[in-house]
Amino acid sequence: MTWPRPTGPTRPGHRAWAGRRVLVLGAGVSGLAAIRALHRAGALVLVADERTGVLPEDLSQQDGNPLPTVRTIGMPDDVPEVDLVIATPGAQPDHRLLVSARRAGIEIIAEPELAWRMRDPGAATWLLVTGTNGKTTTVGMLESILLASGIACIASGNIGLPLVEVVTGPVPYDVLAVELSSFQLDRSPSIRAHAAAVLNVAPDHLDWHGSMQAYAQAKKTAFDQAAIAVVNRDDEWSSRLAEQHPHPVGFTLGRPAHGQLGLVDGVLLDRAFGNDIELAGVEDVPVPGAHNLTNALAAAALARSVDVAATAVAQGLRSYRPGPHRNALISKVDGVAYVDDSKATNPHAAQASLSAYSDVVWIAGGLLKGAEVDDLVVAVRDRLRAVVLLGIDRAVIARALARHAPDVPVVEVTTNDDGAMVEVVRAAASAAGPGSTVLLAPAAASMDMFVNYVARADAFAKAVAGLPGKKSG
Repeated sequence: MTWPRPTGPTRPGHRAWAGRRVLVLGAGVSGLAAIRALHRAGALVLVADERTGVLPEDLSQQDGNPLPTVRTIGMPDDVPEVDLVIATPGAQPDHRLLVSARRAGIEIIAEPELAWRMRDPGAATWLLVTGTNGKTTTVGMLESILLASGIACIASGNIGLPLVEVVTGPVPYDVLAVELSSFQLDRSPSIRAHAAAVLNVAPDHLDWHGSMQAYAQAKKTAFDQAAIAVVNRDDEWSSRLAEQHPHPVGFTLGRPAHGQLGLVDGVLLDRAFGNDIELAGVEDVPVPGAHNLTNALAAAALARSVDVAATAVAQGLRSYRPGPHRNALISKVDGVAYVDDSKATNPHAAQASLSAYSDVVWIAGGLLKGAEVDDLVVAVRDRLRAVVLLGIDRAVIARALARHAPDVPVVEVTTNDDGAMVEVVRAAASAAGPGSTVLLAPAAASMDMFVNYVARADAFAKAVAGLPGKKSG
C-alpha cells in the first residue's frame, strides 16, 4: 500500500532568523538549547528567568565582553518588544509574560516548534508519539526498531536531546523518533510529522490545560497535520481524535481488521502495511504488561510507515531495554520482587503498571493534581495484598480504597522528611509474602516530597537496599 507523505511550504532553515528579536522564557535544558540555536542563527535573544547566572559562560560572555545578541532580563511584568516568544513547558498559560505576549499579538511557540522551523532542506522524517502514558517506552521501542533496520535515527523531544539540538547538529539523521508532551504540542502548531501516534488520553495536567477537552485538543495537534494517524482502537479518546483524519492506521490488542495492526495467537500481525505480515511474537516484547504490547504495536506501526521490514521489528523489540523507573526490577528480597515504576505519575499509568502483577503491595501517593482514583482502585483491587500510602494526597487514595476495597490493608505513612521512604518500604516488606511484588507506582506526581520522580525512585531503591534478607536480581 502506498501511503501519503506530508507536503507544505519549504522550511525556512537558519537564514530566516538573522536579526529577529526572540524572547526565551525559562533557561532550563530546552530553553538553553533554543538560546544556543538562535544565537548561532544570528537572532537577538532575550532570556527571561528569575534566577541569576543562568547562562553558561560561552553564552554570557566572549573574550570577557557580554555578547550583544544574548541578554538576560530577569522576569519583567510585561513582554518586551520582540517578534516571537519561546516558552518552556514549565511556563503555564497564565504566566504574566505569556498573558502580556498574547495581549500584544506576539506568537508563542515551544522548542519543538522552533526545531521544526529551523530544520534544513532534506531534513529527517519525523515520527511522532504522544499520549498520557507510554510515550517514552514507545519511542524507545521505535528507536530500537529503526536502528535494527539500519536507519540512522535518534529518540528526541521530551526524551534525550532537545529537538533543536538534533536538527541543528552535525549528524544527518534519516528519521527522528519524537516524543512530545501536551505542553509542547499546545505550542507547536505547524509540525507535520510523517506519522503520529496518540497512544491514549486520560485525565492529566488539567491544572495546566484547564479542562479535559483542552488537554485532548493539545494531543490532537499530533494528528492534525500528520500524513498518517496511528490510532489506538482500544482507547476511546485516541479513536475520537482521529475521526476526521484521511489516513488512519489502527492498532489493537485484539484481532486486527483490514488497515490495522493487532494480536493473533500471540503474534503481532500487520494488516495495514501488508497482507497478514507477522512482525514479532509476544515473547519478543521484553517488558511485562498488556500496555507494553500496545506500545509495541504503536512502535511497529510507526516503523512500518517508513517501510521497515518485519524482521527488523522483531529484532528491534528484542533489543529494546526500558529506561529507568519504568517497571524496573530493583531487587528480590526473600522471594519478594521490588519494582520501581516511579514514572507512573497519574492514575492511568498506575493502572497499567499494576495490571502486570497479580499479588501486589502497592506503594502510592503524592501530588494527584486533581485526578480521581476511584476507577483505578476498582480496576486493581483484586490484585492488591496491601497498600502503603505517602504524600500530600494520600488521604484521597485512602478514601477510595475504603469505598471500593475495604478488605485491603492500608498503611499511611505521615512522615514527610528524608526517611519517609524507608518507613514506606519497611511497611511494604512486612505486608508482602513470597511471590509478592512490592510496586512503587504512585499514581501521583512527586513534587510534594521529592525534587522529581527520579529522586523518589532513588529513595525507593536506597530503602530496598537497606532491607535485611537474602537479595537477588
